[in-house]
Amino acid sequence: MTVLRVAPDEAVEQVILPPARDLGDSFKVYRALPSVNRMMVGPFIFLDHFGPMAFHAGAGPNVRPHPHIGLSTLSYLFEGEMVHRDSAGNVETIRAGDANWMTAGSGIVHSERSSAKVQARGGSMFGQQIWVALPRHLEEVQPGFSCHSGLTLPRLEDDGAVITVIAGEAFGRRSPVPVHSDLMYVEVALEPGATLQVPAEHIERALFVVAGEIEVDGQTGIFGQAQLVVFKPDAEIVVRARTDAHLMLIGGEPFGEPRHIYWNFVSSSMDRIEQAKDDWRHGRFTKIAGETEFIPLPPDPPRTVHDDAAAPSSPKE
Repeated sequence: MTVLRVAPDEAVEQVILPPARDLGDSFKVYRALPSVNRMMVGPFIFLDHFGPMAFHAGAGPNVRPHPHIGLSTLSYLFEGEMVHRDSAGNVETIRAGDANWMTAGSGIVHSERSSAKVQARGGSMFGQQIWVALPRHLEEVQPGFSCHSGLTLPRLEDDGAVITVIAGEAFGRRSPVPVHSDLMYVEVALEPGATLQVPAEHIERALFVVAGEIEVDGQTGIFGQAQLVVFKPDAEIVVRARTDAHLMLIGGEPFGEPRHIYWNFVSSSMDRIEQAKDDWRHGRFTKIAGETEFIPLPPDPPRTVHDDAAAPSSPKE
């Protein structure tokens, strides 16, 4: 994980260059959050950017059942599809352009696998999975899941910019996704030369460059593919596309207390994470109907000064 620092009088606070992790069959994952130097942006505590990849019949995603607590996940695909199953009884085919929101709260188990159609014909996969930590008073809320068609997500087009508000509120629009805190998760497509003023109402903001090159007005340098550009609070941010650019904006209000992360568990309490580890180890989580496989609890990593940002593994491993 490389983190670039910038001049103190400029609008960009950090630039994080996540390394590409090859999970086989040319399937690359860039983990931008958490990093050693940055745990969160607003309530966002995890950002995995994966693909693009193409796979033949019989291949594709096959993520076995695994647990979560204390967070909501949002899966958003640019290409492809996968089938979500969880221990609350939800079964949903996740398709490109839809917002798929799962709140783990007190605990949920889910799997993500290739659909029967993809298994038979082959296909592609390209997208992101983000985790949003829950406010402390909602960390033990009842689990739930909702899928929101891309047709229901607010969309704006203006002067070479196409903006989709996937979750939260931005650009005067609110997504139907039932978020639990102040945040924005926004997809932006810019034509060469087009500009975008990043909303200022969110205290912490960042931009992930999916493709293309951009500049930030008043800022030295060019920002490109797979970089997470973190902006300073209260700074006025105008982004300018040098090429066709595909961007993802995240942001929101930070919590008043820190969050801990271990594997798929997020909490304001380390004791709660230890309890979740013990529950998974001894099979006390509710199971997914019809699923018998599972991902075992990983071993504890060596203790370091950066334990909270370690995130030793992910559901894709």
